[in-house]
Amino acid sequence: MEQSRQLNATNWVNNYGDALYAYTLARVNSQPQAEDIVQETFLSAWRARDTYNGLASEKNWLYTICKNKIIDHYRKVATNREVLSSIDENVDNFFVEDGHWSQESKPKEWGLDYSKSIESKEFYTILGKCKNKLKEMQESVFTMKYLEDIDTNDICETLGITVQNYWILIHRAKIQLRNCLEKNWIKV
Repeated sequence: MEQSRQLNATNWVNNYGDALYAYTLARVNSQPQAEDIVQETFLSAWRARDTYNGLASEKNWLYTICKNKIIDHYRKVATNREVLSSIDENVDNFFVEDGHWSQESKPKEWGLDYSKSIESKEFYTILGKCKNKLKEMQESVFTMKYLEDIDTNDICETLGITVQNYWILIHRAKIQLRNCLEKNWIKV
């Protein structure tokens, strides 16, 4: 019985290790941190293996554990958070009240065919590098909102920030990412 469990854990690493690593790296933008999170995912799965009821596939079960480990990472980041009290005047001019780009400041059409895999791969490579340039809290909020599709209130609760602070972080992240993408990927 113990041998089959060991083989099962080996199968997890062989079958899902690379995919979990890629999933995590896109969300934390740190190779060592991504490696640690994936390792913690497998350790948690191993410790909870007797409680796995088979209602979800092993793959979905492991991704759920990994997603929770990533959220734990965001919580740790939040303990060293940057609290922002106001939006810079320049930032305020970029957006309307609901968080969308103002008509004058909205990004220019980049004229790309996103269905082409090479452009998509190039885009995500540059986006990852641009995300690395964000402050840690900006990156966490942006990733939780746009890659994990987590609700604003849940993000605020997880990170222990106010809704106002959330919007400031999102606004600044959008502007910095837009500028970085236009400078390093799209020559507008």
